Amino acid sequence: MQNPQTLQCGLCESESLEHYHRDKFRDYWQCQHCKLVSVAPCDRLSPQEEKAIYDSHENDLHDMGYRRFLSRVFEPINARLPNHQQGLDFGCGPGPLLAKMFQEAGHSVALYDLYYANTPMVLNAQYDFITCTEVIEHIARPKAVFEQLVAMLKPQAPLAMMTKLVIDPTRFASWHYKNDQTHISFFSRETFEYVAKQFGTKLEFIGNDVIILSKQ
Repeated sequence: MQNPQTLQCGLCESESLEHYHRDKFRDYWQCQHCKLVSVAPCDRLSPQEEKAIYDSHENDLHDMGYRRFLSRVFEPINARLPNHQQGLDFGCGPGPLLAKMFQEAGHSVALYDLYYANTPMVLNAQYDFITCTEVIEHIARPKAVFEQLVAMLKPQAPLAMMTKLVIDPTRFASWHYKNDQTHISFFSRETFEYVAKQFGTKLEFIGNDVIILSKQ
């Protein structure tokens, strides 16, 4: 087990972390300031190991089940967009179906992914909407990512995320979501409330796993 005195929260940079849970693979720590639950650096995969797992995922652009899954983000965002908006799919992965769905609805979508669409020039633009689905739980330093994404939003523009939420330690213990070894940062409603306040955004929860931050 890593010494908690050497740990720092990747979201608020607090050093006040307490042990939250241990399974057969990893220890999990909770920040006492923003309530982010995270995996210590010593228990994280290497970039090569992480990409090997991503490469094994099957994100078929023609998979109707996957399309229904992503519709939980697509539908509420598309409903509030005027025609012909410019978006960014941040962390699009090897099969950017969500971007395709927005393109089918008449929008333009730029792609960025560290492993599959590493085009940093798209991170210098301003966007009418940004999607970040099943991404933020893979990020070791979410503070830097939120700073980057919020800065790219035009006024009133939404940042739509999808990630499963931490509820309590008892349910965390049997939570399948933590068993993916590429998942290293786990957010609760309280954590997202911290994020919204910190970055001056309006916060909405839609269903159990869709979070929208809108730039003020």
